[in-house]
Amino acid sequence: MENDGASKAGLSAGEVRPAGWLLLAALIGGNVALALGPWFVRAADTGPVAAGFWRLALALPFMVLLARSSRQPLFGMPARTLALVALGAVTFAFDLASWHIGIGMTRLGNATLFGNSGSLVLLFWGFIVHRVLPGRLEWLAISFALAGAAILMGRSLEISQATLVGDLFSVAAGLLYAVYLLTLQNARGAFGAWSLLAWVSLFGAPVLLGIALALGEPVWPQDWGPVIGLVVTSQLVGQGLMVFALRYFPPLVVGLALLTQPVVASAYGWLAFGEVLSGLDIIGMVLVGAALAVSRARG
Repeated sequence: MENDGASKAGLSAGEVRPAGWLLLAALIGGNVALALGPWFVRAADTGPVAAGFWRLALALPFMVLLARSSRQPLFGMPARTLALVALGAVTFAFDLASWHIGIGMTRLGNATLFGNSGSLVLLFWGFIVHRVLPGRLEWLAISFALAGAAILMGRSLEISQATLVGDLFSVAAGLLYAVYLLTLQNARGAFGAWSLLAWVSLFGAPVLLGIALALGEPVWPQDWGPVIGLVVTSQLVGQGLMVFALRYFPPLVVGLALLTQPVVASAYGWLAFGEVLSGLDIIGMVLVGAALAVSRARG
C-alpha cells in the first residue's frame, strides 16, 4: 500500500536513462523497504496509529528538502487544489490508521496484501468512469481476488475472530488508499511527488495524532528506534527508491514487483513472529497477488 505520490511520467527530452540493473535494484529495493514498515509498526512502543503520526511528522522536513532539491513547487496551489490535497491527506491519515491497526491484529502477509488492494478498486473505478464492462482478463483478476480473499479470510477466522477483524481493517485501508489516489491524481502531475507528500504529511499528521489520542494510545516513544526505522523504510528509502524507479517501468512490471512486499512480510512474519503459512494460505496469497498484478497492468 505504499506508492503514494510516486510519479510515472516518462523521460524528458535529453534525459539519460540509468542502467537497467540500477533501475531494477531500485524498484525491488523500494518494495522491500516498504515491506519492512509493518515490522516497525509492531515493534514500536507507541500505539499503531501514533506510529503513523510519527511516520508523517518526522518525515515532513525531509519531504520539504526533497521537493526543493527537485525544484517542485511547494506553494502557489489554487484554493480548490489545496482543499483536495487536504481531503486526500485526511483520507490517507485514515488509511494509515486503519492499516496500522490491522497490522497488529492479523498476519503480516495478509495485512500487506489487503493494504495494497486499492489498485483493484481503481480498476473498478475505471470501468465505472468509462462505462465499460470488464474484459476477460479483468474478470479473471476479479475472480482471483475474490477467491484468494475468501481463502485468506477464512483461514484468519480459523485462527481467531481478531485476525479476521485485522484483515477487514487492512481491506478498509486499501479502499481508503484508492480514494486518496483518486483525490490527488490531478495535483500529482502539476506539483510533483515530493511536494504533494510534504503537504500530505502536514495535513495528515495532526489527524493521526488526534485519532491516537482519542483511542487512548501511548504517543511518545520510550524507544525511538522502531519509529525512526518506520520513517526511514516507509517514507524515505522506500518512497525515494519508488519515486526514482517507477517512471521507467510499465505498469505490469510495477505490479509484479509489488508482490515482493507480501513475500518479504510473510517471511519475517514467520521468522520473527511465528506466523506459519499453510499451503492454502500460499494459494490464497498467489491468487490475490495475481489479481493485484493484473489490476496494476490494466488500471
